[in-house]
Amino acid sequence: MSNKSVYQLSARQLLFLALASALIAVGVTVLLYWFGSYWQSNGNLEKAFAESGPSAGIADPSTVSDEENSIEVYKAVSPGVAFISTTSYTQDFWGDVQEGKGTGSGSVIDNEGHILTNYHVIEDAKKLTVNFGGNKVYPATLVGGDPDTDLAVIKIDPPAGLPVISLGDSDKLVVGQKVLAIGNPFGLDRTLTTGVISGLQRPIRARNGRPIDAAIQTDASINPGNSGGPLLDKYGRMIGINSQILSPAGGSVGVGFAIPVNIAKRIIPQLIQFGEVRRPKLGVDPLSVEKLSDQGVQLPVRSGLLIRTAPAGGSAANAGIRGLSQDSNGDVVLGDIITSIDGEKMSDIDDLYRLLDKRKIGDTVQVQVYRSGKTLTVPVRLLSSATAARPTRRTQ
Repeated sequence: MSNKSVYQLSARQLLFLALASALIAVGVTVLLYWFGSYWQSNGNLEKAFAESGPSAGIADPSTVSDEENSIEVYKAVSPGVAFISTTSYTQDFWGDVQEGKGTGSGSVIDNEGHILTNYHVIEDAKKLTVNFGGNKVYPATLVGGDPDTDLAVIKIDPPAGLPVISLGDSDKLVVGQKVLAIGNPFGLDRTLTTGVISGLQRPIRARNGRPIDAAIQTDASINPGNSGGPLLDKYGRMIGINSQILSPAGGSVGVGFAIPVNIAKRIIPQLIQFGEVRRPKLGVDPLSVEKLSDQGVQLPVRSGLLIRTAPAGGSAANAGIRGLSQDSNGDVVLGDIITSIDGEKMSDIDDLYRLLDKRKIGDTVQVQVYRSGKTLTVPVRLLSSATAARPTRRTQ
């Protein structure tokens, strides 16, 4: 007599799982792209955003005083820091349209007028304008945005001689080194603050809850309006994009966070080429086994990701990975529980996010699953997914 993994769940749990599975089935469309042409064209764009040398007009910092270095960095870089103004519209309960205004900062990253900023600066904006400290205002258009990394690219018709901010290498940073932030806090255009790197590898989250690993912590004052502006090294190279502050009162208390520029260099080419970031997806809707256990759901393993659904046509389904199902008696039959991928333990959804961020479309990963009392390793080829196509309940 064969052993079938059947577990009794309450009616409420069953209803919850069934409803979520239905939403996934309706909302998910998995696309397969021509990998060769995709990576070749994207690779050409990546070359344009490789590490740059020191900004023009900045002397070797070892030959001048710290004050002179700060002055030189500001003079060289601030003309390329954008003051971004946004306009949005919302409708209240009575049907009246309310106009909302917002401001943020950005960095000119090429001679074509592309400006890097935070996604939350331009989110829901119906109108975008940019100025560079003078009376001239430039209309801007949204090129692409990525809520998962809180980064976006907008574009203006650039004036002649618009300076471009050089890009550094955030993998080479050390705690204690000097940094400078230029932005528009509280609408005060092109404000300079200085400090040091206070910490590295700080975990922060985008507004959609997605983890952003390896953030830069700095004590350089960052306030509302600085969002999207550059965090610079002493050579005037952008090494981070100022994004968040930790403050109980909403103002700077010396704990600010910047998104490493190397993350931006990876996604800028896709934002410019596609208007979105196309990431590999495993094609599953997972639940943390540990969190389910805390809620009283009894499962045969202590840690892992329970596969609620593996939508047809997705990476996992194509490899034979199974989600939950029901038998003829209405009992929930377990499918697969992922315990590790490529040797990395999968305890919660963040572990899966981090692994997929390191993989490319077309890669094959080795997925270890618990199935019907046995542990199996299933090779899975990762297909692509556009962030804009994600349903409310997302597969990963």
